Amino acid sequence: MSNDFFSDLLASISERGRNLLRLGPASVDAKQNASDLIELCGELLSGRGEASGTAIARGVLDRYHQLDEAGRLTFFETLAQKYGPDPDKLEKAIEAWRAKPTGDGAGELHFASEPQRQELFRRLNRAPGATSELVKMRADLLDLKSSNKDLAAVDRDVVHLLASWFNRGFLVLRRIDWSTPAIILEKVIKYEAVHEIHDWDDLRRRIDPVDRRCYAFFHPALVDEPLIFVEVALTETIPGAIAPLLAEDRQPVAIARARTAVFYSISNCQRGLGGISFGNFLIKQVVEELRRELPKLDTFVTLSPVPGFMTWLKRAPDLPISEEERALLAHLDNTDWINDAPLTAQLRAVIEPLAAHYFLKAKTPRGGPVDSVARFHLGNGARLERIDWLGDVSPKGLRESAGLMVNYLYRLDDIEKNHEAYADHYEIAASSAVKKLLKTEGRRLLDMRLG
Repeated sequence: MSNDFFSDLLASISERGRNLLRLGPASVDAKQNASDLIELCGELLSGRGEASGTAIARGVLDRYHQLDEAGRLTFFETLAQKYGPDPDKLEKAIEAWRAKPTGDGAGELHFASEPQRQELFRRLNRAPGATSELVKMRADLLDLKSSNKDLAAVDRDVVHLLASWFNRGFLVLRRIDWSTPAIILEKVIKYEAVHEIHDWDDLRRRIDPVDRRCYAFFHPALVDEPLIFVEVALTETIPGAIAPLLAEDRQPVAIARARTAVFYSISNCQRGLGGISFGNFLIKQVVEELRRELPKLDTFVTLSPVPGFMTWLKRAPDLPISEEERALLAHLDNTDWINDAPLTAQLRAVIEPLAAHYFLKAKTPRGGPVDSVARFHLGNGARLERIDWLGDVSPKGLRESAGLMVNYLYRLDDIEKNHEAYADHYEIAASSAVKKLLKTEGRRLLDMRLG
C-alpha cells in the first residue's frame, strides 16, 4: 500500500477523534493557544484511544503553529520543568533496584527514569504529517536553546527520538537528475549550502551531464524532503579548484575516461535534524553505487571548503610566523591581493605551511581538529590528501579560507583503519605532501630563532 493510503487513513482517524472530542480549531489568540496546548499535552499523556489520541496530537501541533516566540519558549520551558521523569515512580524503582539489583529491576529503573516528554513526543508523532512538523519544532527549539540553557535537556530528548526515527535503516538513497520532480529540484537549489546554485540552468549543469551525479537520502515520512544530498563530478584526475568543475562552458568528461569521483558539495537540508549524522553513511553508500555503475573508477576524493581558516588565522594568538609575515597577512583583509602576482606568491609561502599547522596541530578543547569539515571527513576514515592553493577564488572562498580548498581521499582499503585511529586518539591520516608543508613551517621557525 502507498504512503498516501496510510496518510489518508491517519487523517480519517484524526478527524473522527476530533469529532468525538468536539475538539475545535486552534484559536487566533496566541496566549490562549499556549495554555490550551499545555493542557492538551496532559490529556495526550493521560492515555486515550487511538482515534482520540491522534486527534489530540493533531490539536497540540495545530496550537503550536499559532504560538509566537514567547509562546514557544513557554511551551518548551514547561516541558523542561514539568515533563521530566515521574519522581514517585523513579524513587520506587531506585529503592527496588537497591533492594534487589536484578535485570528486571534495571529495566524498571530505565523506564522510570525516562522523561515524560519523550512519551509525549512519541504520541505527537501519531498525527498525520507529524514527523515533519516535529523536525521543524526541533529547529525552533535550537533557536531558543542558544539563549536558554534550561532547554538543553528537552533538546537532548528530542534528538534521542529523532536519531531513532531517522535511523540509517529507514533512509532511502535516491539519485537526483533532471527527471526528478520539480518540487525536489527546487529544494536542492534552496538547500545547497557550499556552492550556491544560481538558477535552473546552473542546477541542470550539475545534475544532467553524463559526468555529473547527485544523490540524496530520503525518509518515508518526508517523501519530498531530501535530508542530505551530495553532488559528484566524474573526472580524469583529482581536481585542485572548484571553478573548472562549475564553469558554464566546460566540456563534459567522457565516462570511458573517468577514473575519479569528486564529492564537491554535501548539504544538510533539515536544520531540525542538526547533530544527527547522515553524511558518513551517504558518502560510503554513494561510493558503492558508483563502483557498481562505473567499475573503472578507482579514486574517491572530496574537493572541500575550509570555512574556518580565516577566522582561526585572525584569532590564533600563537601563530608560528614572524612579525614581517604577520604584517603580510594583513593584505588578506582586502581581496584585491588575488590580482597582485608577486604578493600572491609571497602569501602562498606563508599560508600553505600555516594551513598544514591548522589541520594537523590546531586542536579543539576535546583534542580534535578545529576545522569542522576536517572532523567530518577524518572521522569517516578519509585521509587529508592535498591542500589546494587558490582552489576557491570566489568572494566567499577568499573571505572564509584565503582561497584554500582541500582534498580528502577515501581509499577503501584504509577507511576502517583511519577511522579507528581517529576515533581512538584523534590521529590524523595525512599524505606526505601535507606533512612536508608542516616540516617547511618547522624549518622556518628554526631559522627565525637562529636569526
